[in-house]
Amino acid sequence: MKGKRKDGKRAAAAPPSASGGNVWRYGLAAALALAVAFQAYAPALNGPFVFDDAYLPMNSPQLADKGLSDWVSGVRPLLMATYWLNHTIARTSTFGFHVWNVLFHVANAFLLFLVTRRLCQRAGARADFAWFAAAVFLLHPMQTEAVAYIAGRSETLSALCYFAAFALFLYRRTEAVTWGLAAGVFLLLGAALACKEHTVTLPLLLLLTDYFFNPGFSVAGIRRNWRLHAPVLAGALAGAILLLKRTLGDTSAGFSTEGIRWYEYLFTQCKVIWIYVRMFLLPVGQSADYDYPVARSLAEPAVLLGLGGLIAATGAAVWAARRAPLAAFGWLAFLLMLAPTSSIMPIKDPLVDRRLYLPMLGLLLMVIDGLRRLPVDRRALGGAMALAAAVLGVGTYQRAQVWGHPLTLWEDTVRKSPHNARAHFQLAHAYYSAGRCLDALAAYERVAQLQKPDHRLLVDWGLAYVCLDRTEQAVEKLRAAAALEPTAHVYTQIAMAYGKANRAAEARQALEEAQRIDANYDMTYVYLGHFSLQNDPREAARLYKKALELNPGNPVAPQFLAQAEERIRQQVQTPAPGVTITPTPAPR
Repeated sequence: MKGKRKDGKRAAAAPPSASGGNVWRYGLAAALALAVAFQAYAPALNGPFVFDDAYLPMNSPQLADKGLSDWVSGVRPLLMATYWLNHTIARTSTFGFHVWNVLFHVANAFLLFLVTRRLCQRAGARADFAWFAAAVFLLHPMQTEAVAYIAGRSETLSALCYFAAFALFLYRRTEAVTWGLAAGVFLLLGAALACKEHTVTLPLLLLLTDYFFNPGFSVAGIRRNWRLHAPVLAGALAGAILLLKRTLGDTSAGFSTEGIRWYEYLFTQCKVIWIYVRMFLLPVGQSADYDYPVARSLAEPAVLLGLGGLIAATGAAVWAARRAPLAAFGWLAFLLMLAPTSSIMPIKDPLVDRRLYLPMLGLLLMVIDGLRRLPVDRRALGGAMALAAAVLGVGTYQRAQVWGHPLTLWEDTVRKSPHNARAHFQLAHAYYSAGRCLDALAAYERVAQLQKPDHRLLVDWGLAYVCLDRTEQAVEKLRAAAALEPTAHVYTQIAMAYGKANRAAEARQALEEAQRIDANYDMTYVYLGHFSLQNDPREAARLYKKALELNPGNPVAPQFLAQAEERIRQQVQTPAPGVTITPTPAPR
């Protein structure tokens, strides 16, 4: 009998044929997907580092010029290895980072096609719906943040490993998993976890898949595949324990997150999950920083409505599992893949676009199950699906334009969240970086209206005044920052403000205070070198070398050291460059 093995066990379908017409078919589809994806994301390909990109190793003076071992010694080593490779090839250019993100996204769309194709076959649906699912995944505007945002690579790269493991599992040649296949899935799970921890859900997804489709609504398939489920579950459990340990004391993600308890986060997610569903169906109103309010009580009407809806939808999925297996499986898989960020583990930002990247698979399976039941002519349905994909692509292009520049990104965010202090702060920094210091000043003032000014805000606010040559106001803000947190950095900025106003005595006094606070802060010696550059270039050279000894990655010391050494050689007195080098804003 076709499809049967001698031992009577049903053989799994083989992967898509790699011969004959299929080679051209898949090759053409891949070329088209690449072309369409790069066109959709073209406006963002040269976009700069923004937001959390500032905390990545390539933007860290302590790590940027170090070797691969230093980059991967912390969390998410595989992700960091790809950043290191980009940085090694292109240094500060962001184009390569963005190109890799798009390539990972296209690869994910292909893997999602394979996964949905196989699940459609299992459920008795037309496999060509998988093309539509892949097109929606590739062009959906909700994916823009994960692709256009360099830090969003944690989503695209972890999903690549996740989908690869799932596809390997689905396209096995026998229903019973071999040790070799189990090892492959286990390694891919490890790679996924080395990119982002939310992929810990993969073992449960494999269990759910075996229950639904091997052979169907039975634990027999789970028992048969113990070679896979036992080690993979054990590995995932170990990873979850390590994750919990790592988040202890973390104030932005984990049970120590400031300002939100675990049950309040759960209440909030009862609403947020439905926002993800709505944004999947109608992707409008996206934001880089939603500033979504935390629900403090289960008694809030929106929380009760959201919780009731989740219970009803999950109950309906269980009830209709045999009648609509793709839809039921899709809903449960969606909730499962979303669980690490939308359950009881508090995260400072309850609502983030890129968290839908991986779970979108579940929603796409539900859409397929609905489409296959429509009493519509096949050609008409195909045309409607093509039109829907095109409309989504236009939305992605428009969203990529927003991500293409910090000013457009944060102006859009502030427009949608006018009371979001963090968004106003990012907009102020974008204005300052663009030389629009008066606009930056107004934005910093708005931040101060929305929240109590902290050290970081006061430093950057002071530098906006420096940019406008308002020395007294600049020093006032910088000294207010020093009163909150007296650092060598803030006193060097006070010195810079005075130096720009040719008040050398006060500038030197501020630098002496910086030395007293931290004798190993490199920028202090750069500023001190400027005072000696005109009359004593040898002393200036010594000070610049001192700065480089303390921080070989100092961004400005080498150029000033070269000036000092040139003066020593020529012994010609030339106008000093002054003490006004590029100010150093507080970390974002």
